[in-house]
Amino acid sequence: MSAAMTQHRPGTAIALKLGAVFLFMVMAALIKAASGQVPPGQAVFFRSLFAIPVIGLWLWQQGKLEDGLKVKNVFGHVWRGLFGTTAMALTFAGLALLPLPEVTAIGYATPMFTVILAAIFLGERIRIIRLSAVALGLIGVMIVVAPRLSLGESYSAAATAGALMVLGAALLRAMVQIQVRHLVKSDTTSAIVFYFSLTATCVSLLSLPLGWIFPHASLTWTSPGLAILSLVICAGLIGGVAQIMVTSSYRFGTASMLAPFDYASMIFATLIGWLVFSEVPTPPILIGAALVIAGGVLIIWRERQLGLDRSKSKPSSAPSGTPN
Repeated sequence: MSAAMTQHRPGTAIALKLGAVFLFMVMAALIKAASGQVPPGQAVFFRSLFAIPVIGLWLWQQGKLEDGLKVKNVFGHVWRGLFGTTAMALTFAGLALLPLPEVTAIGYATPMFTVILAAIFLGERIRIIRLSAVALGLIGVMIVVAPRLSLGESYSAAATAGALMVLGAALLRAMVQIQVRHLVKSDTTSAIVFYFSLTATCVSLLSLPLGWIFPHASLTWTSPGLAILSLVICAGLIGGVAQIMVTSSYRFGTASMLAPFDYASMIFATLIGWLVFSEVPTPPILIGAALVIAGGVLIIWRERQLGLDRSKSKPSSAPSGTPN
């Protein structure tokens, strides 16, 4: 992104990022509220379909619609779409079975998985600091998930399945991050954002013959009623706006500065879960989330240090806005 397109306005950047994180939690709450009558495949369809016009209008207003329709790495977008759509469906399925704060805490495993996958597929070296951060984060995830895997009095097969689905979604989102690292080398952010929503809409529609994933396993259109339908439509519109706010935040601040604000989602998830669904996070969730957040922040700090080291090794004539 050129310097002409960016401004250093940290207050605006943080406000946009926090607003996006909050809206994503509102979107998750709407999906959770509708989950009793809307199966996950159908929820993904509406969330993705109604995000497309919002993203399209934004790209048009920014003069980036043409960039958003041009792609070079077609198969890269296909894989990114398949991974991302599956992760979204698993998350939505998990929301129907678990409290919102628990889903959020397990989802924090994504940065840990990303570091591991980057070492496997991208050949990135993991030194002691990042290795320690990953270990700390994974311990936190296990603390959150462990009660769902035990066979005690509180054991629930449905909740166990939900925890495993959300954990699988975290792994798939890490695979998305690896794929996006490849895509940004050839295609614009606009194209990545636009084609993900388009791919997710098409892929989720394929789940219709399976009853939008299992409820009746028949070729029928599940009609949840106007009130419930409005929830998933609003989720799509809000998800589109949140995606725009995330993208816009990086015009006014660096990724390393904004990354820690992702963890504000735990605050929003706890408040929404308590006020809307009467969900109170248990001690294992809070302790595990704290460890995962600590590990994530350590990874962010280390990535920033590595970024500073790389910038020092560049020629001094290189402009700061030059993309890598």
